Amino acid sequence: MSASGGTRAIVAALAANLAIAASKFVAFLFSGSSSMLAESVHSLADSGNQGLLLLGGKKAKREATPEHPFGYGRERYIYAFLVSIVLFSVGGMFAIYEGYEKIKEPHELEHWYWPVGVLVFAIIAEGFSFRTAIKESNELRGKLSWRQFIRRAKAPELPVVLLEDFGALIGLVLALGGVGLALLTGNGVWDGIGTLCIGILLIAIAIVLAGETKSLLLGEAAGLEEVRKIEASVVDGDTVTRLIHMRTLHLGPEELLVAAKIAVRHDDTAAEVAAAINAAEARIREAVPIARVIYLEPDIYSEAEAAKGADQEATPGGR
Repeated sequence: MSASGGTRAIVAALAANLAIAASKFVAFLFSGSSSMLAESVHSLADSGNQGLLLLGGKKAKREATPEHPFGYGRERYIYAFLVSIVLFSVGGMFAIYEGYEKIKEPHELEHWYWPVGVLVFAIIAEGFSFRTAIKESNELRGKLSWRQFIRRAKAPELPVVLLEDFGALIGLVLALGGVGLALLTGNGVWDGIGTLCIGILLIAIAIVLAGETKSLLLGEAAGLEEVRKIEASVVDGDTVTRLIHMRTLHLGPEELLVAAKIAVRHDDTAAEVAAAINAAEARIREAVPIARVIYLEPDIYSEAEAAKGADQEATPGGR
């Protein structure tokens, strides 16, 4: 789940949103529909979001420096978090404001065929973008449900594009419903209600995105599968007899830090211990290629010390 930034899905979403935003603005100018204006701003915000994701992916590839010795992998998390802020402020809040204004002062729609035609076109274009995101995600999610994939993915781009496209499709249906009811009843309030619903939807998606990317920014451990592979590879039963304890941390979607205390034999020489550590590091990297930074501390395993349990005071995030 941490192997791809989903660049193809981002570019597909960007192309679709730019085309849709232009058509929605034209429809708004001809019809005066607040749903179309809200959807236009939504598509522009989404286009900016895809630009942020591409920029974050580019910046994350910079080489490590003395000031940032672990590199810039978390840039992708930062820009994904900015996406949630843009979606909340520019997309959601603007749509709620427009919906409130239209409900307060409704007016009849003009040239109704413009918004209807554009919304149908937008649904087709967003469907293409959503299909691309689903196809790329299916290559990574395995047997996970969509909810599990979004929660557990270490690369933020695909979950962001998936949620954006899903929200865009629902928003288009809401806009089409608002415009349709306004035309059928002759009451422009329905257009405002549709706009209001779009705003609430966008804010809900932004909150979900913010929560997931916040967790990544704080620092998440490796997934259960990666942890098991590391545990299985570090111990060879000869030079390394036991894994005493271990901590993992994602420095970026494709960069994993592994810190562990390993048990070696009490009569090993310094040269033998050094060789054991080097061999264990090689086994870890072979089992989990994204384990880029590995720190192994040799120790003598003691049943009595192990029975006391871990020292929580000495652990980051302890009591």
